Parts: sequence; structure tokens; C-alpha cells
Amino acid sequence: MALLKPFKALRPRKELVKKVQCPPYDVVSFEEARDYGKHHESFMHVIRAEIDLPEDKPHYGEAVYKKAKENLEKLIRDNILVQDERPSYYLYKQKMHDHEQIGLVACASVDEYQQNKIKKHELTRKEKEDDRAKHVYTVGANTGPVLLTFKSQESIEALFKKLVNELEPVYNFVDENSVQHTVYVVNTAKRIKEIRDIFDKIPELYIADGHHRAAAGSRVREKMKEENCNHSGDEEYNYFLSVIFPHNHLNVLDYNRVVKDLNGLSKNEFLKRIENSFTIEEINETPYAPKDRHEFGMYIDKNWYVLKPKNGTFDENDPVKSLDVAILQNNLLEPVLGIKNPRSDSRIDFIGGIRGLKELENRVENGWAVAFSMYPTSIEELMKVASEGMVMPPKSTWFEPKLRSGLFVHLLK
Repeated sequence: MALLKPFKALRPRKELVKKVQCPPYDVVSFEEARDYGKHHESFMHVIRAEIDLPEDKPHYGEAVYKKAKENLEKLIRDNILVQDERPSYYLYKQKMHDHEQIGLVACASVDEYQQNKIKKHELTRKEKEDDRAKHVYTVGANTGPVLLTFKSQESIEALFKKLVNELEPVYNFVDENSVQHTVYVVNTAKRIKEIRDIFDKIPELYIADGHHRAAAGSRVREKMKEENCNHSGDEEYNYFLSVIFPHNHLNVLDYNRVVKDLNGLSKNEFLKRIENSFTIEEINETPYAPKDRHEFGMYIDKNWYVLKPKNGTFDENDPVKSLDVAILQNNLLEPVLGIKNPRSDSRIDFIGGIRGLKELENRVENGWAVAFSMYPTSIEELMKVASEGMVMPPKSTWFEPKLRSGLFVHLLK
């Protein structure tokens, strides 16, 4: 069963929601975060509180977490954020162009996370996990949701659609990226039971995005549990903020790669080396987006090529090694370009598909050596890897639209 708990969300007053809401903390630069922070109501002051400190202050220091706590308390004190009076579920609908997705906002169980009933597919980095755990513990709240998914069932999709048609939205706005966000409150006993009962039949959830936030929720629970001599297991800190979408609602975009240099090779030497593992065809279509799995676009020296892996270069039966991101890493990025650890190598960068393939051309025209366009990793591939208890390569998926921050806060006490 999937234990999803209703909660009393701390959220913006309706007339202020557009000023409060902002992008997630990890998709904006410091300069962009500071620009969002021009509005004193912006939730960016909570999730990126370094924008309110002198520039010489470290972005991951204790002063930042304390400032985030102060800023959240000020938003509450100024009546910008108000807590709901009764535990509720929330439906969160997003519409980007022709794509629409409806998810449930609720609190997921730390116990189920620790018992691996909430499946993971990604390793976390200690410094990022430390940062999120310190932020959550100091602020006393989950300020950003974990994106969860599950194998879709018609009954749940039908229930979501029925509730959306029945309920009046509490928020309905369009963000700066032309994405429409609509939120509905589900707070009657009958509807809450209906949702809880239907999710009781879901055997497992999957983390789509937000591994560091989930890990931080788990770590903070252990710390607060240790500090509470009357711990019962019912406290709010036993749960973390989540938005849960049916798997077929999620929209995964390509996550492309650019590399700074050719590892000491000339262009001709480079092309010759990759012929060991790939067929190469120059193409007139610019920029080139792969048409199917196991196909790659490559941009170098003002030309686009199509790469296809040769037989024997990967195991199609291996959930990880058959991923396109793994095929490129194992047969080209590491053996030819010397990118052994893409998590830490400064010679490689990753560009989300939302920025378009022209960005790959721009990077190469401005000093980078080569770019690769990828076919999007599917949500089914992600779930297969997670179900097998395996780990995907870094930067395998890019989800759009992004969940906005500041719409829901889960207080831990």
C-alpha cells in the first residue's frame, strides 16, 4: 500500500500566489534567484536565502539556513502564507502547451522510503543531501516537494478528473514560462477517504525527481525522533512533502550533453575513434533531434551527424546498460573523451531539453568542442531500473513542467 497522508498546508493567500510562487531552488542560478527575490513576498527568500546575505557569505553556511527560517517566519507573520485549518489533500494540475498532468499533493511516509516501498533510481551526493537536511531541519518544514509517480490505474485517473471537474480551484495562474498551474483543495471526510482507499491498492511509489529532498526528509526524521522522548510515529516529521502523478502523465524531455574538448584528439582522429562503436552519418537536418531510442545527434565543427551504436556495444537486457545515456557514456564519453565521472568532471555539461537544441549549437559556437542530442529516457525505463534496485547514470531525465515552489509548505511541528 502507498501511505499518503493529508496535511495542513501552509500556503499563499489567493491574491498573492503569483508573487509568492517561484521555480525550484535547484533550477535557477544565484543571479536568477536574486531577480525573483525582488518581490518581498517571493518564496525564493526561503529556498535560496543567500540572496538576502552579503555576497561573500558561503551559500551553504549556517547563516543561510537561519535566514531561511527568519524569512519563512516573516511570510507567516505578515499573513502572506496561511496554514489550512484541517488536514487536506490537494490536486495540482499543470498545462504546458498540449501536455496536461494532474497529481496529488500529500505527505509520503519516511518509513516507506526507508523500507524501499518508495523506489529510488539515483545516488545522492553527500554535500547536496547535507544542504537539504540542514535546510529542512533549521526551517522546520519541507519547503519543496518530492516528485513521485506510480503505475497508472484508470480508477485513480478517473477520480482525479472527477474531482477537478467538481471542485473550484483555489489557485489558477500562468507562470513566466507560459505553464498554467491550477490547485484544488480536497478536505471533506468522504473525499479524503476515497483518495486514501484508492491509493491503498498501489503497491509502490517511485521517485521521479527529488532524491536529495527525500533523503533529507529521512535524515531529519531520525534526528527529530532522537530528540523527542515522546516519539509516537504520528508526528509530522515522519512524512515528507510530495506530489504524486500517474506515470503516464509525466513529461520527460531530452537531457543533452556538451563536452569542452576532444581529449587531445583532432576532429578526424575523434571521428575515427568513435567509428569503433557507432555508425556515423552526416545529416542536413539542423539541429538534429534523435527519432528513436539508441540514436544520437552530434554537433561538431558546424555539422550535425547521426550516431547509431553497433551490435555488441551494449546489453539490451540490462535495464541500465541499455539506456541511451549509458550507451553514450560507456562507448564514447569515457573511452574516447576521457569523461570517467560525469558527476564531477568539469569538462562536461548537461542541458535540459526545455532550452532547445539551438543551445547545443550555441555552446559549440562559443568554445565547447562537441554536443550530443539525446532521445528522452522514458518513465517506463526509469521505473524498470528502480524496480530492479539499480541506479541510473547521472542526468538521465529532465521533467517538464517543473513543480513551483511556495504553493505548499509542510510544517514538521
